[in-house]
Amino acid sequence: MGHVVVTITISNPTDASLKSEVEALVDTGATVTVVPRSLADVLKLPVTGRGRVQTATGEIVLDRGGAFIQINGDGALNPVVISDTIDKVLIGVVTLETLALTVNPKTGELKEAELLWY
Repeated sequence: MGHVVVTITISNPTDASLKSEVEALVDTGATVTVVPRSLADVLKLPVTGRGRVQTATGEIVLDRGGAFIQINGDGALNPVVISDTIDKVLIGVVTLETLALTVNPKTGELKEAELLWY
């Protein structure tokens, strides 16, 4: 299937004027969306805490925060982790679920998913 890259708009959850349109890699192996520190600083994303994150290279501690993320015109507030080592936005499964999106494995594109409320 290859990589799934989408254009997103990411913004500060309390100041919509602080926003950026960026290319993001969809990572269905990531739980939470990852934002590079450089972008988080430009958008002044609020840091709400720190948490342990399991990565391919081992466990690390990262800042946690929130961002408003829009994909294909639909948006929502999402939890994010802020990375000092990753240089691009990685869209995690929580963001996909929040926006009712899934990856179509045949086309490698995002498509609408059924949103389940329990």
